[in-house]
Amino acid sequence: MPAKNQEKPWWKTFLSPGWIIAAIAIAAFSYFAFTFLAPWQLGKNDALVQRNENIERAFENDPLPFQDILGPNASLDPADEWARVTLTGHYLPDNEVVLRLRPVEKTPAFQALTPFETTDGTVVLVNRGWAAARDGGTQLPELPPAPTQHTTITGFLRFSEAAAPQQPMYDQGRHMVYSINTGQISDLTGTDLTAFYLQLAQDEPGEIQAIPLPQLETGNHLSYGLQWIAFGLLAPTGLIYFVWAETRERRRFREEQEAMDASTALAAAAGGAGDGDKAGEAAKRPRTRYGNSRRNAWAASYEKEQER
Repeated sequence: MPAKNQEKPWWKTFLSPGWIIAAIAIAAFSYFAFTFLAPWQLGKNDALVQRNENIERAFENDPLPFQDILGPNASLDPADEWARVTLTGHYLPDNEVVLRLRPVEKTPAFQALTPFETTDGTVVLVNRGWAAARDGGTQLPELPPAPTQHTTITGFLRFSEAAAPQQPMYDQGRHMVYSINTGQISDLTGTDLTAFYLQLAQDEPGEIQAIPLPQLETGNHLSYGLQWIAFGLLAPTGLIYFVWAETRERRRFREEQEAMDASTALAAAAGGAGDGDKAGEAAKRPRTRYGNSRRNAWAASYEKEQER
């Protein structure tokens, strides 16, 4: 019987395009899960936990003058967001702008953003509250004007929001914005606003309808973050399992085929020449595990390697 070519190394099986594409796709998915998706959800959970702690702490203490909360250069520490503070001075109604169509309690609403000048000359933007939109959610409702007399107000310190992609507009006789970005509103009104604003508390001078405080909950962000970490681990683990299963099955098939070859050779040696020819032909056909209807998936590969 002619010598058969040596079978190719097992690892070359996994250099096929299908295996390479699968490995690249799984590596990319795991990288994305670990570096973006999981940190994104866990970061949102951390931010909500910090917010809830700040709100709880705000109600554990009496309101303080806002100057006592600020750091150097009128900076605000993240741990002090939502702190309850008092401002003494007067509103600047002529410089008021409107936050356009920001839903409140699932209702399309407009919110009044009015600068407030304190006794030391600092100008702080105050969100005086909201009113539901009229006529299908596009028409500006009546927003009661802010009082002009000297007064003291209490509210919650909030960081300025990022500027919205939409530019400020002039509509229905009012300047309107899409985000509470104090820098953008400073340019629009010509006032030098602080980098934070005040969300007016309920029953304070100038209040329309106070913006409700958020629910003290964190949602499902923590579980989502842990799920992405699990997916990032399971994907390469699954690939390793399939590589192991493929290698194991090929090895088992090869060992069984070699055992059949040895058994056939012994039968040929013990029998006559005619039987030997039939046995030799049978030895050339790889083992079929499922009869003639279903061929072993590794048999075709084995047969090709033996024909080379």
